[in-house]
Parts: sequence; structure tokens; C-alpha cells
Amino acid sequence: LSGLDPAQPYFQGTPIEVRLDTSDADFVDVIHTDSAPTIPNLGFGITPAIGHLDFYPNGGEEMPGCGKNPVSQIVDLDGIWEGTRDFVACNHLRSYKYYSDSIIYPDGFLGYQCTSYDLFQSGNCFPCPEEGCPNMGHYADKFKDKISTSFVKLYLNTGEAKDFPLWRYKITVTLSGKSKVKGYVNVALYGSDGNTRQYQITKGTLKPDNTYTAYIDAEVNVGKVTKVKFLWNNNWINPTFPKLGAAAITVEAGQN
Repeated sequence: LSGLDPAQPYFQGTPIEVRLDTSDADFVDVIHTDSAPTIPNLGFGITPAIGHLDFYPNGGEEMPGCGKNPVSQIVDLDGIWEGTRDFVACNHLRSYKYYSDSIIYPDGFLGYQCTSYDLFQSGNCFPCPEEGCPNMGHYADKFKDKISTSFVKLYLNTGEAKDFPLWRYKITVTLSGKSKVKGYVNVALYGSDGNTRQYQITKGTLKPDNTYTAYIDAEVNVGKVTKVKFLWNNNWINPTFPKLGAAAITVEAGQN
């Protein structure tokens, strides 16, 4: 059974006979996309973990792209009716949109087991453990036989619009050079299955021999990494023409 943002009003905190529960099927997976409290946040979705696997994309409360200007969302490509409906219940409806995208991307929507979304964001639950990570949505049941406890909370990030899946990478850059400068470092990944845009790894004071780490959620699964593009900029003209390079760049894919 797959629960697509099961309802919070009249169901949260009720006996298991009333609401969705692990006892309802051999395998119950849940996608939480609108789990902020109904009062005062108008969250429609249930907050606690109630399945064998509970996915909280983007933390489970506010979905990217749902804070758009109401007019642009209502007068959207999908037409006025769908746009109005999406504006009123955008977070809630993301659950079925993620699910339908998951059918097309069997390797997408990896959920990382973590105790909180903040810890996930800071990279504490990266990479996937030896048994791998479950995929949110249609292919979640592939993980059915690997579950040792109920109420497993899983976190991931998604895109703002279709196509929604993102792939998480850990990028570590060690700088080389003679003097420290202020600026930013960007990295883009190139691989056997596609390339990413540039992602900012760090900004501020850049010191040679220092190592900087960032977790990126890329819009493409690059496959085997073949090349890394490194760019730094100090945003202003410096008459000393400082030089900065990358002594080493390490890329780690979350899934393996």
C-alpha cells in the first residue's frame, strides 16, 4: 500500500483502525509532502511515521516550487483549473506528482535514513548504507525485504518542477595556490550519462591547502564521472592577479 500524503485532519492521533497503518498490508510506504500542523499552517498531511517506510521529501512540509506567485501558478501551462487547484493544495498534491515521476525514473528519489531533515541536509546520513537506499514512490517495494524495523524515516530533496528527481553527491575540493583570496568556488560534473550545471561549493575566504565540502542535489544522474569542471572567481579586479587551483577534487555518489 502506498500512502500519498495521507490526511491529517480527523486522522492524526486516531486508533490504527481509523487511519493508515503498517498492519494494513505486508508493505506500507508513505510520502509526506504537507505535514506541517493544520493549525496554524494549514498542513493537510499526517506528520508521524505510520508505514514501514516513510519518506519526507524536502523535509515533508514545504515543497520547492509551491511558494510561487499565485497568479503565475494559477495561469499556468496546465490551465486555470489545474493551476487554481495546485495553488490551493500545492504541497499536498506534490505526493502524486512525485509518485508518477518515480515510475519513469527507477533510479531516482533515493531516500536517506536519518533522524531529522536538518541532519540530512548537513550530510550526516550520507552515503547510502551497504544495503542501499530505498527509492521513494513506485519502486519502494524493492526494499521490502531489507527492513528490520517499522517507522523508518527517510529524507531527500526534489526539484521545483517536473522532472522532480535529484541525485545527491558529496563534492570535496582541496585548493592550491600561494595566497588566500575572497570569492567563490563552483564545480560541474561530467559523466557517462550526462552533465550537471555548476554548483557552488563554498564562498568567502579561499585558502590554499584548505579543503571545502558541499552536498549537491543534481538534476541528472551523471553515471560514471569522466570529468570535473572547476571554476573560481573573486568577483572583482585584483591588480595582483591571484592564482588559485584545485589540488584535488573528490566526488562521491550517494547511491554507491
